[in-house]
Amino acid sequence: MRHGVRLAVDPGKTRIGVAGSDPSGVLATPIETIRRGRDHLDRIAALMREHEAVEVIVGYPASLSGEEGPAARGARSFACALARKIAPVPVRLVDERLTTVTAQSQLYEGASFGKRGARGGQARRSVIDQAAATVLLQSALDTERQSGRPPGEIVGGSE
Repeated sequence: MRHGVRLAVDPGKTRIGVAGSDPSGVLATPIETIRRGRDHLDRIAALMREHEAVEVIVGYPASLSGEEGPAARGARSFACALARKIAPVPVRLVDERLTTVTAQSQLYEGASFGKRGARGGQARRSVIDQAAATVLLQSALDTERQSGRPPGEIVGGSE
């Protein structure tokens, strides 16, 4: 098992959830939600430097059929752009099927979201984005610990 902080990003259409691991690569925790826009890759790169991350994992919404659908192509494109931005730090695509659903169910079971109304909805979605990234990262860390191999696929910036 490799050591060092890993970041995971769960790129959505409007927001990107970010989570990080502890230096031993055992426990994933939420970091923040980034609004998608012109500088979202800059913010991820800054977080990577701030946390001294050795790797960034990007959620990849693989389809059950194995075909690369529009969401998966978007995640791959995002991962390639991020890889170019943060090279030589590796970027890895990892299957994220059901991470948002898992995160939502864990949050609904375990906590109240507080605010109601439009602002409460935004806060809730922000927390869900971070939780989805945390579920993704924890799954990747657990898989690596069990198999002895990093999960997913390394992405190059030239794809």
